Amino acid sequence: MTSRSWHPDLPYNDLPPIPAASELETKPVLRACVEARAALAGLKQGAELIPNQSMLINTLPILEAQASSAIENIVTTTDKLFANLHAEERADPATKEALRYRSTLMEGFRTLAKLPLSTRMAETICSRIKGVDMKVRKIPGTKLTNAATGETIYTPPEGEDVIRTHLATWERFLNGEEGLDPLIRMAAGHYQFEAIHPFTDGNGRTGRLINSLFLIQEELLTLPILYLSRFVIRHKDRYYDLLIDVTRNEAWEAWLLFMIEGVMETANWTMRKIQAIRDLEDEATYRIRNELPKIYSRELVDIIFTQPYCRIENIVQAGLVKRQTASRYLKRLVDIDFLEERPVGREKLFINTGLLEILVGED
Repeated sequence: MTSRSWHPDLPYNDLPPIPAASELETKPVLRACVEARAALAGLKQGAELIPNQSMLINTLPILEAQASSAIENIVTTTDKLFANLHAEERADPATKEALRYRSTLMEGFRTLAKLPLSTRMAETICSRIKGVDMKVRKIPGTKLTNAATGETIYTPPEGEDVIRTHLATWERFLNGEEGLDPLIRMAAGHYQFEAIHPFTDGNGRTGRLINSLFLIQEELLTLPILYLSRFVIRHKDRYYDLLIDVTRNEAWEAWLLFMIEGVMETANWTMRKIQAIRDLEDEATYRIRNELPKIYSRELVDIIFTQPYCRIENIVQAGLVKRQTASRYLKRLVDIDFLEERPVGREKLFINTGLLEILVGED
């Protein structure tokens, strides 16, 4: 059934609220939720068993930042992101913007301990992603168009009061429909946020970041490590087609199944990554302990697995050894082909190539 009040060239001020649970909870959707919840439970447990939690925090959100930015044609590489993680000032503009996404995700994660997801938090998230103050749109003129033809595909609601009213309904749905499976709420809420399109820019990234935070808010995960934008970018055309089909034809089931499938696939993929990293870390522990027993310590292994790029300063700041000794330790790890040394300006970076290959690999 087509939404009668909708026309692509007209502001969709009459955007309807999300349907009742009875319309969303179809048998296929509920079955998909069971499978995805099981995958998330496995990921949550696997993440909690990692002794070095900072490794997850420093790596997986970077992958999400790179993919979510790429969906919006802000193109950088994971290699650039890791290399500039602690040297953002020398990064190119696209890398800086993706790094802002990562830092915003982490800040939102910390904020969840005090505040639930809300319109106010969405404004804060968008502002941090864009690096400028972003508030709900006040002026008309926002349209979504086909990049190839220039044809208007969708015109979101106009008028600050109208937009804020829709956002208030969205906020109540996310936080108030506790009888509805959280995965259905996440997927339906994501559609609604994108249909409201409250900002002049940054809506897609803000909405996808909110997805990650919502899963933590609902205690399906304890860390922001679900790399869901990987699934979206691999199925980008389908993602946009299904979004607009909800607007055109109220095709909720197909949209919900797509997003829930994305959660399940991504959770299983992330769990495989975590296991591969644990295996590599065990191998590193064995090699360093046996080949370089004089420099081995559990703390040293943790540092070189916190992220793929290690600096001398990382070891010094951890209080492990002084700078000269830290340099010697890293060079010894280069000697046994565990790290790769790369000069960047006046600085030297030491790359855990095995870890980097795991993180950027598709398998």
